[in-house]
Amino acid sequence: QVQLVESGGGLVQAGGSLRLSCAASGRTFSSYSMGWFRQAPGKEREFVAAISRYGGQTYYAEFVKGRFTISRDNAKNMVWLQMDSLKPEDTAVYYCAADREFGHTVAPRYDYWGQGTQVTVSS
Repeated sequence: QVQLVESGGGLVQAGGSLRLSCAASGRTFSSYSMGWFRQAPGKEREFVAAISRYGGQTYYAEFVKGRFTISRDNAKNMVWLQMDSLKPEDTAVYYCAADREFGHTVAPRYDYWGQGTQVTVSS
């Protein structure tokens, strides 16, 4: 089992940057691919980015390509989402999630979730 705790959200102006962190518990962290999702008010949870178990593969939603970067450090049980060139439409609660397989872009395929961290981008 994996427990996930996100941090690093906040209020930022458009064009700014934030770095989200996700701390994982458990000794099997490297057994999981990791993903970031987001959910804005009144909208469904949507896929943002994913990274394979050892970080060799990454995958991004089209709307964040070139702006967001996902990374991980298995020795530290950490995953990060570096978000640059933020836009007001990036405002949402951001969640990290763990999946035993890489490449899934739908929330039900992920096994474990954090509680989320709020990101607000002002115009």
